[in-house]
Amino acid sequence: MAEFLLEILSEEIPARMQAQAARDLARLVGEKLTAAGLAFDAPKSFVTPRRLTLVVDNLAEATPDVAEERRGPRVGAPAQALDGFLKGAGIGLEDCEQRDTGKGVFYFAVIKKTGRPTIDVLKDAVERSMAEFPWPKSMRWGTHTVRWVRPIHSILALFGGKIVPVSFGPVTAGDTTVGHRFLAPLRFSVAGFADYAAKLADAKVMLDAQVRRAVILEQAENQAKTLGLALREDEGLLAEVTGLVEWPVLLAGTIDQGFMDVPDEVLITSMRAHQKYFPLLKADGRLANRFLVAANIEASNQGAAIIAGNERVLRARLSDARFFWDTDRKVRLESRLPKLAERLFYARLGSMLDKAQRLQALSSIVAHIIGADEEAAKRAGLLAKADLSSEMVGEFPELQGVMGRYYARHDGETDAVAEAIASHYAPQGPGDRCPAQPVSVAVALADKIDSLTGFFAIGEKPTGSKDPFALRRSALGVIRLILENELRLPLVPLFGRAHALFGAGLEKDEATVTGELMAFLADRLKVALKEKGVRYDLIDAVFALGAEDDLVRLLSRVQALGDFLSSDDGTNLLTAFRRAANIVRIEEKKDGASHGGDVASSLLEAPEERALVQALTEVEKATTEAVEREDFAGAMAALARLRRPVDDFFDKVTVNCDNGEVRINRLRLLARIGATMRAIADFSKIEG
Repeated sequence: MAEFLLEILSEEIPARMQAQAARDLARLVGEKLTAAGLAFDAPKSFVTPRRLTLVVDNLAEATPDVAEERRGPRVGAPAQALDGFLKGAGIGLEDCEQRDTGKGVFYFAVIKKTGRPTIDVLKDAVERSMAEFPWPKSMRWGTHTVRWVRPIHSILALFGGKIVPVSFGPVTAGDTTVGHRFLAPLRFSVAGFADYAAKLADAKVMLDAQVRRAVILEQAENQAKTLGLALREDEGLLAEVTGLVEWPVLLAGTIDQGFMDVPDEVLITSMRAHQKYFPLLKADGRLANRFLVAANIEASNQGAAIIAGNERVLRARLSDARFFWDTDRKVRLESRLPKLAERLFYARLGSMLDKAQRLQALSSIVAHIIGADEEAAKRAGLLAKADLSSEMVGEFPELQGVMGRYYARHDGETDAVAEAIASHYAPQGPGDRCPAQPVSVAVALADKIDSLTGFFAIGEKPTGSKDPFALRRSALGVIRLILENELRLPLVPLFGRAHALFGAGLEKDEATVTGELMAFLADRLKVALKEKGVRYDLIDAVFALGAEDDLVRLLSRVQALGDFLSSDDGTNLLTAFRRAANIVRIEEKKDGASHGGDVASSLLEAPEERALVQALTEVEKATTEAVEREDFAGAMAALARLRRPVDDFFDKVTVNCDNGEVRINRLRLLARIGATMRAIADFSKIEG
């Protein structure tokens, strides 16, 4: 058993592509080795900015020998059939056996194939994998026809210490590589993975991305601590910087004090997006005038020249940011609204100005329902998208909303309006903070409900894995805003109001859109509650009632239903419900008629029948009153009182008796059990 080592050395691989590229290399080569019949340990892949590396352990020297048996035509068959069989098998007649199968004598061919040398299999597997490598973007270089993410410098391919003659474009594999571009550029040979990893480390290359990440984080935290500051947490930036350096060295630079009156978010975004710098924070959480840069080199004089160069570049970047900041504040946020007419929200749904005007109206409607300040919500809804026309958001789109808050405050808008503008996009993911201030909640809900209604109304709802307008995220945002703030918000009429604000020209009417949106929200609610251990079938059982659009009330009902079904009374009553429903369904099919009419008291013969009718009457009254006051636990407790009379009925009463009228009356009594329980939930939707 031997080891296979592969390294593809190229120009710098974009950081965002590196992790997936390492996974793809292991997957592609592994699939091809498996298809060739080779067994091996799980491949291990590594990636740095300049190299993709793969190591596969415990490979045999050759693929196993195989023998394939084929049955040919019957002895005495036409010569044409026999010739075709021999040609397909690649053998002569003398290599065939004649066997009596019990159904006649047939020719059989046993084709033996000697295993291929693994080194040949590896050459083929690597070349094919490189040819079909799924880079998001790739390029040709020079006059070569092959494509790779960046020009390839060399390939190292060793199997058991021997070179695998992989060839890709102008490059043929060898047994050498190079270390760090600047610190150890000389080429050296390796004998295997252990030798390769050790020599790379000596040549100032940290092969393992997780090791590089840990080193960067440790150095950054130590530098921050030395300066009496704190490192701003940013997993995305840390991952990106890990993909930019092979030998990280963290250096601390200084931001000119003159830029510190620009909002922190602007400075942080400029440093992060353009320069990949780590911002440092003061004890109060505000941005300090210091930053960290990850150099890819050990420099003399403690990196003073590198620090000075980065400070000079940052100064130019922040000068642009300051210009945008100063320019944007020369005009009021409201004056930017006409420019939104030039920005399309979506074809058939109007411009961003149309969106802003709908938000103005819908935010006021939502605010009225939830008890928020209607005028503030109306104002915030109108201005929520205005910063899209600003210079700053044009340069840094990720600051939309945030800059609107600053400009609104500068214009003298109230804090409630400014905060609502800043947070109306939230929550944008499961880890994002959910707005809690009433005006902010109203505008955030209005924004998401407007988008959901509009896209569903023109038939652009998500399908399968495709969700180009992030409508699933919007629906989850609506659910979180309602549940986390415990809002009593009837969604059906609200969707109707949102639909009306679009005016004429929508493909689907209000009723259709509302029905589709409620079903969509039900699916998203199952996803949102699954992590909390709530069963999806309980949500289905409540949604199936058809009139529940208050998510807080729905959740209370679901929780009460779950508690009820976890009790002995609930479990037994569910069994009885199914038994009753099955009997009624079978007999209705047999009779060709519904048995859902009134129960005739004159036809009640057994005392168990009369007891059940009395219990149903009492329970129906009690559950109706409990549901009206939203005491769902009380409704479930009332329903539990049916258990004993229902059990007694099934123990003592024969439903399909000889008397036809009594039989029908008893079937109606069973149907009434189902109807009484369905007033609480559709128990037919409950599984298990």
